[in-house]
Amino acid sequence: MTDPILSARDVRVTFDIRPRSAMPWTPSQKLKAVSGVSFDLMAGQTLGIVGESGCGKSTLARALIRLVPAESGQVVWMGQNLLDLSTSDMRRVRSDIQMIFQDPLASLNPRMTIGQIVEEPLITHHPEMSKPDRVARVRETLDRVGILPNMINRYPHEFSGGQCQRIGIARALILKPKLIICDEPVSALDVSIQAQVVNLLKELQAEMGLSLIFIAHDLSIVKHISDHVMVLYLGNMVELSSSADLYATPRHPYTQTLISSVPVADPRYVKPEVDKIVNNDLPSPINPPSGCVFRTRCAHATDLCSQTKPPVDDLGQGHLVACHHWKTVPSLGS
Repeated sequence: MTDPILSARDVRVTFDIRPRSAMPWTPSQKLKAVSGVSFDLMAGQTLGIVGESGCGKSTLARALIRLVPAESGQVVWMGQNLLDLSTSDMRRVRSDIQMIFQDPLASLNPRMTIGQIVEEPLITHHPEMSKPDRVARVRETLDRVGILPNMINRYPHEFSGGQCQRIGIARALILKPKLIICDEPVSALDVSIQAQVVNLLKELQAEMGLSLIFIAHDLSIVKHISDHVMVLYLGNMVELSSSADLYATPRHPYTQTLISSVPVADPRYVKPEVDKIVNNDLPSPINPPSGCVFRTRCAHATDLCSQTKPPVDDLGQGHLVACHHWKTVPSLGS
């Protein structure tokens, strides 16, 4: 069995929060954004990460490449722990790991032409390249993502949201990375444009052998692009499985709720019944529930759930679930 290209082990991210109105001597509060998340990503595969807003998806993605500091844990990239690297060593690694952000327009410098935006990583990481070679690479990359090379001197505000996201993809591709982290790259786009961008990413992955981490709210999109899916809740991994197994046999009550909430266009389709979330209010990550973090919203919660954090059980075939009662929770549709 080949080794994973990226392994995260017990990654934790905590922020010190101090209200604006607090006095200088008031102690700060600890916000636990990511609480011990672990996973493996194989070369050429896609890991989808799903969950509600505030569950720690984007924070985890940024912690993997040290855009935000991780409190503890390991992020092993091709045999080296990124969290132990010096700033100069980490800078060399960044050419292999790129990121696509959620807001396509806000992630592009409005004072630079798209040619300058896409060329900038080459200037930073490959200063030995000549100007003509850089321009040729920029034109080639823009053409590959569906932006005509003759638009190279235009500015971001002259493009649509979908085109801006394609430019963001070109900027991520220009260094020919091995991994691209996609932080909700289609959430700000129309549905038809979403499909085009997702299909483009799949084509590029097959063509270049890319590994992807794809973060999204829309579980139907995640299912379409992902080999494996990890479900986060309040900074905790609650379920991780292959895409096919997770959607066919979700075992965690939270995963079942997320899947059942996906709209279906066919009026003849009858959604399977699942236990509804008891409380619609997401607990605060500053003061998370004891034991199982999902227990305050779970219809199956017992005293055990409030006393002990559930272990991560391996159901076989790499299907992991963190729930005390997964054996007794009815399957989706049963």
